[in-house]
Amino acid sequence: MLVGSRMSHPVITITPETTLEDAHFLMEKEHIRRLPIVNKDGNLVGIITESDLLKASPSKATLLDKWEINTLMNTLPVERIMTKDVITIIEDMPLEEAARIMADKKISGLPVVSGEKVIGMLTETDIFKVFLEVMGARQPGIRVTFKLINKPGQLAKISRAVCDIGGDIIAMGTFSGESSGEGEMMMKVSGVELEALKNALKPYIVELEDAREMKIV
Repeated sequence: MLVGSRMSHPVITITPETTLEDAHFLMEKEHIRRLPIVNKDGNLVGIITESDLLKASPSKATLLDKWEINTLMNTLPVERIMTKDVITIIEDMPLEEAARIMADKKISGLPVVSGEKVIGMLTETDIFKVFLEVMGARQPGIRVTFKLINKPGQLAKISRAVCDIGGDIIAMGTFSGESSGEGEMMMKVSGVELEALKNALKPYIVELEDAREMKIV
């Protein structure tokens, strides 16, 4: 799965001359928390976020009166406070790589570029939606989490055991275990009973950590 298949587009952008007030109004109107900033040629030159605007707004302790505050917000251009060194990604980047960058850099959204042109935005919400799909969160079924031995062919045996009792694997995820010899796995299965699934998995796993029926309401 690549960034291009999950990014939000078209992208709402502003120019460096846009005032803080107009940027804030646009964010509220469009229900977004960041705006890429492009020059007259449409090239990315910066980005501004909701938190940037909050930091730039005068505090309640300011000596400015409300008219002076309004004047400040209505005249100060975003180029005065925008982030110029923007971290960007490209549309054919694997989605997990983009998610790693966001997590490591503590960034909630990244512009997707082609050359210097902004063609999309990837946000935490986009990543969360993919997580829900990968984990089968919107589908009913039996959800099991268990430890297994990290060795070749183990996943194939588990999949075959589920198939042999008539189960359909909706979602599957593997995670690093506490030791290099073990891993943790989450599986969501439909078409089987809980006890039947637990019995089918028992010969192939180290420990059953959790097993429950998930109903979607």
